[in-house]
Amino acid sequence: MRMTRDRVLDLYFMEARSKLIDLAAFLDRIDRAKGEDDFRIKALRKALKELDHAKPERAKRVLLSLSDPTTEPLPAAATKAAAGAWPGTKD
Repeated sequence: MRMTRDRVLDLYFMEARSKLIDLAAFLDRIDRAKGEDDFRIKALRKALKELDHAKPERAKRVLLSLSDPTTEPLPAAATKAAAGAWPGTKD
């Protein structure tokens, strides 16, 4: 059985509101900090645009916009940690 829109709002609105405020605060900190944007913040800003489209599967589109689209494995990892966004190069 599908939930009603009111039920979804009752259950999840405050959590989504909190995450939205956290994201806005993060972006404010980025804007106040010195330095240039790197691939992560550029990818995040691009992914945020997916939220503005009233099309289904926003979560999928956001995830794909942050993911590595290549299909060939790298011979070796370039770093020891995940970056959370694809830098846009195959190096």
